[in-house]
Amino acid sequence: MPIAPFKYNEGDIINTKTGSLQITSLYAMLKRAKELVVGYFNDHVEVTDNKKITEDDVFVVWFCKTLQNWKALVSTTVSDGMYYEVTHNGDKGDLYKGRKMVY
Repeated sequence: MPIAPFKYNEGDIINTKTGSLQITSLYAMLKRAKELVVGYFNDHVEVTDNKKITEDDVFVVWFCKTLQNWKALVSTTVSDGMYYEVTHNGDKGDLYKGRKMVY
């Protein structure tokens, strides 16, 4: 399922024919991946944990660009065993996020 629209960062462009997101730089993809993880974590963390993270608490484990597609595996400094997969489909201009538990 595609992620909701966001404000465009430096390095991002909008495809004028479709209005979809076209990520055009490494900086833009990694920044957007970190933003998604920060937003997801802060929205879903237990209130009793009293923990919020920033982009400084997020790091990229692995990154790849193949043709027009980008993928990043991202984790946080929180010791919860989670990592997040952020994929940009360059054909459709969609951005997807998934999360996985590492044991």
